[in-house]
Amino acid sequence: MSNNYSNSKSTKRFTFNAFSNPTSKKAGSNIVTISTNPTEGKYSTGTASLTMTHKEAKVLQSWLNTALIVD
Repeated sequence: MSNNYSNSKSTKRFTFNAFSNPTSKKAGSNIVTISTNPTEGKYSTGTASLTMTHKEAKVLQSWLNTALIVD
């Protein structure tokens, strides 16, 4: 029986992935990645990827929730 979890969401410009293995204590088993997708046009960039721990992702989430207040 596996407790592994993964979730993905993609947009035209980005792919977001979350991976979790709650029983593993190995580094890199509970991560979030944000990757750019290759595009043509105004926002064209090469591909890049940012990987962070769940703890770091929660800090980013908290900051985004504060910074992106919608009236």
